[in-house]
Amino acid sequence: MSAASDLADLEAIRDLARRYAHYVWQNAVERLADLFAEDGEMDPGTRPPLRGRAALAAGFREMLTAGSTFLPFVQQHVVDLAGDVASGICYVDLRAEVEGTSMIGAGWYDDRYVRAADEWRFQSRRITLRFFVPLADGWSKKLR
Repeated sequence: MSAASDLADLEAIRDLARRYAHYVWQNAVERLADLFAEDGEMDPGTRPPLRGRAALAAGFREMLTAGSTFLPFVQQHVVDLAGDVASGICYVDLRAEVEGTSMIGAGWYDDRYVRAADEWRFQSRRITLRFFVPLADGWSKKLR
């Protein structure tokens, strides 16, 4: 592969994380599911993993329309390319409103990517939150 194609692949992969965060902000459930391979998987950490686009769409719909609001900010995206597959970690700062409570969290996504029909998609995505606490309580006790 050439340096130019590697750079284009890296940008396309990093754009997946940005689009994912954008679609969560917008509650664009179908667009979220389309970021995944047909047999893709999302492990939200609070429920069993969602596998396949239909389950992803249903799971995202449930999580994003159940009265809670999630506002992720992604950064520090590290990607390792290996031809038509790749892996990466993307850090997330999370603001949320859950059951009327302002929440704050931080953690990372462990991602696996696959090139499908000349487009990059998530093969799998797992979120790990280092903390997710009420804003009024703060997070310092969770880090000790």
